[in-house]
Amino acid sequence: MRLLQPLHGYRAALDPVFLAASVAAAPGSRILEAGCGTGAALLCLARRRPDLVLTGLEIQALPAALAAWSAERLGLAASVRVWEGDLARPPPELRLAFDAVFTNPPYLAAGRATTAPDPQRRLAHHEAEGLPLNAWIRACLARVRPGGHLHAIHRADRLDALLGALAGFAGDVTVFPLWPRQGQPAGRVIVRARKGARGPLRLLSGMVLHPDHASGYTPAAEAVLRHGAALDLDPPA
Repeated sequence: MRLLQPLHGYRAALDPVFLAASVAAAPGSRILEAGCGTGAALLCLARRRPDLVLTGLEIQALPAALAAWSAERLGLAASVRVWEGDLARPPPELRLAFDAVFTNPPYLAAGRATTAPDPQRRLAHHEAEGLPLNAWIRACLARVRPGGHLHAIHRADRLDALLGALAGFAGDVTVFPLWPRQGQPAGRVIVRARKGARGPLRLLSGMVLHPDHASGYTPAAEAVLRHGAALDLDPPA
C-alpha cells in the first residue's frame, strides 16, 4: 500500500499498521479513527476490511488532505471519508455513535519532553495542553456507542495512564504487548476496551517483532506488516 506523506514532519512508522490489525468488527460497522494523520492505520484497515464504513478525523489540514488523496489513489474512497477537525470539538457530522473508534494518541505528555521544532511533528507526538491522554481517551469514548469498542496503541510505559483514563467508562479490557525481542521489555501496547462494560482485564502474550540476534521481523510480524494479517485479540482460553 502506497501512502502519501509530507517530505518533512511526522512520518508513519509501524504502530498504525499494528493498530489497524487489532480492529475486528461486523460487516457494515461504522468505525472512526481519531487523529488519523496521513491515514496509515485508516487505509490499512480499509484495505483489509473493505466491508466497513470508515471515517478519519484529523486536526491538521495537510495530513487530512493527504489521507483523503491516498484513499482516492488506492481506490478506497467509497468506504473511507476523512474530515478535518478537532477531536475535542468534532464536526457536527461526527457527533454520532460509532461501532468502534481506534486511535494512536500523541505519546509524549505535555511539558514533560523536549518539544519538536516542526509543528506537524509536535502535534503528532506531544499532547496538547487542553487535551491530555485522559481527555483524549474520553473524547474517543464519547464517539463510541454503548457496548462498542475503543482500540488504542500507546507506549508501554504509559499503560497505567491509559488504563486510568478508561476506568469507570469502559471494561472488558484486553492488553496486547508488542515485544521488540524475546526477553526484552515491551515498547508498545495495544489496548481494547468495551464502553460501559465491567468485565476483567486480560493480558495476552502479545507478539515479538524481531528475531533474536537477527535483523528483520518474525514471521508473525511479517504477516501483519506485509500481508495484511489481523491480530487475534480473542484467543481461546
